[in-house]
Amino acid sequence: MLVLSLLATINGFTLTGENRYGSKTSFFGGFGFGESSTPSKSRKKKKKGKRLTNELIPNKDTNDVFSMTQEALGPEKKVDKWGLPIQTEDEIIEELFPSMSKETEMIPVVSGKEYTLPEIQDCLGNQIDLNLGRFFDENGAATQSNAAKPIQLKLLHQSPPVLAIDNLFSDTECEELRNASLVGHEVSSATFTGSLSTRTSTSWFCNYADVPLLLAKVNQYLNIPLELMEEPQIVRYQKGEEFSWHYDAVPENALENGGQRLATLLVYLTDIASEDGGGTMFRDLKYDSEPLSMQPKVGSALLFFPAKSDGTPDARTLHRSEVMTGDEEKWIIQMWIHEREYKAVLPIGNSHELAGDGVRKTIVKLGLADDQ
Repeated sequence: MLVLSLLATINGFTLTGENRYGSKTSFFGGFGFGESSTPSKSRKKKKKGKRLTNELIPNKDTNDVFSMTQEALGPEKKVDKWGLPIQTEDEIIEELFPSMSKETEMIPVVSGKEYTLPEIQDCLGNQIDLNLGRFFDENGAATQSNAAKPIQLKLLHQSPPVLAIDNLFSDTECEELRNASLVGHEVSSATFTGSLSTRTSTSWFCNYADVPLLLAKVNQYLNIPLELMEEPQIVRYQKGEEFSWHYDAVPENALENGGQRLATLLVYLTDIASEDGGGTMFRDLKYDSEPLSMQPKVGSALLFFPAKSDGTPDARTLHRSEVMTGDEEKWIIQMWIHEREYKAVLPIGNSHELAGDGVRKTIVKLGLADDQ
């Protein structure tokens, strides 16, 4: 069993705890980094106690003790060499990410219903103000776009609200965004022993100036000021890679830079068939009685809200990137929106100001400027 406490780390969180053997373990969320350390041996030698004789020890085979423990726990439970029960994966997940109570509000969408923009906006009442009526019509379709396919809002879950944005980027634009990884700051996301969430992928932090297309569309279509945007990350998942259950919200002791993350925007840059895994799944949310999951579709985006507009984290948004089982690579670009101005941490020298001119020119090129 682990006793956990939160510590700050860059763009994520760190959990530290002490296990039953007395060694300390660190857990990192966000990137999925972790490390373990055991206290060094004391220099002073302790006096050895007298060894117990057979007269002081009950004449009982240790295996009998384990057998009694196993019998008490039942055949479905296994014990370790100390005779302690071994937790299953489901039990560990439940301990780290407790299930929602029955009283928790969970409102799925009505099967087959196409939600109007006013209905979508009603669901967003407690979230960051997106002012979607500026560029989307009554049916949630973009009124201004140079895309060959229409950009379309789609409600996937009412409370907490989860949205899909179909065709936010074209195939060509997705290729352009992927190329930003060539100049980004690469971070290996392989998980070390003892980490809280398993993340086996490769990430690149992008300079804002290298992705003006992303910033321009988020700024205009979603009404998000540039200074609230965390540095975008490009992530690649290959066969066998995943990002297990995690929250996107920032822990309380790491809110100095930008405050809480109020929104997560995840853009899929490749298509992945459902039989090949790679979907973004929410554990506690339902869609047609099944766990809500969005399968990667090139150019489409997933938008959800790790915290409410007042900064209160929303544990209902626990989610994961499912294991890739096929040979295709899954590519995404993701960005978090903060409640206050955010200062970029990576790459070194990254800033919103350096991207300003490029973003303004891209807005004009896309036909999204106010005077167009």
